[in-house]
Amino acid sequence: MKYVIPGGTGQVGALCAKRWRAAGHEVVVLSRGGASEARVVRWDGKTLEDAWASELDGADVVLNLAGRSVSCRYTEENLAQMMSSRVDSTRVVGEAIARAKSPPKVWLQMSTATIYAHRFDAANDEATGVMGGHEPGVPAYWKRSTDIAAAWERALDEAPTPSTRKVALRTAMVMSEPGALSSTENIFAVLSRITRAGLGGPIGGGRQYVSWIHGDDFVRACDFLVAHDELSGAVNVAAPEPLPHGEFMRALRAAWGVRVALPATGWMASIGSWAMGTDPELVMKSRRVVPGRLLEAGFTFEHPTWAETAKSLATRG
Repeated sequence: MKYVIPGGTGQVGALCAKRWRAAGHEVVVLSRGGASEARVVRWDGKTLEDAWASELDGADVVLNLAGRSVSCRYTEENLAQMMSSRVDSTRVVGEAIARAKSPPKVWLQMSTATIYAHRFDAANDEATGVMGGHEPGVPAYWKRSTDIAAAWERALDEAPTPSTRKVALRTAMVMSEPGALSSTENIFAVLSRITRAGLGGPIGGGRQYVSWIHGDDFVRACDFLVAHDELSGAVNVAAPEPLPHGEFMRALRAAWGVRVALPATGWMASIGSWAMGTDPELVMKSRRVVPGRLLEAGFTFEHPTWAETAKSLATRG
């Protein structure tokens, strides 16, 4: 099979490319300038050009991961880039598929679990989940993230690709082996570095839920979705057991054998996020998301619990 991965030079794209190439598949990555073990074709993420669009013609699967990193300060400029990079790349991938003589069978489009509301009372699945943007008692600017997520999925829905099945991957944080703990892209590496420095305590009370998925299960979920023709539309790609931040960090400390952990209040998290060049919404919003459709379709997780996942990844690191 031939897989094309726009925006595939990051952590998640590397996981997928490695797995699919090892299985004997052809993998092509579309990138503005990054490197990959797969063949790389240049694109700008917004302009339809034959040089890259031709790669989609005859491909079996497209996995579009393109979009500016959310690990940044939520300035107006950064938020605008987060929006345009997602919407423009999704639009132009749709245009390329629409004009292909032999369009891909499946289009897996990255989305985000952040589309759901900040809540504690119940988990968000695809059938009963509450969309975010109107929650009381949270910073007004949090709505910008859910607006970006909604526009991202809307661009997918509006793409005129009747011969290609479309799936929106509402993905939680993807956890993979840390490699160099100095990495700023690998979220497990970032959290591990903080934890090993003695700063891995609960933030803002630690009640907010954390959703996540092991990188191996992310790739397996993609394979499952490719194989199951009955699945289209929004699919939550998250482990089945989200947990409160306090418990999440406790398990991560145990995985690294760290006993000391300093807690942080909300205002301390704001200062710390600013110093790290990120936004407190990333750690303060309660993301309680479960994979309803995957489980109903028969998908099984190799890494369903966070304690086991953290321990296995720390051992690999």
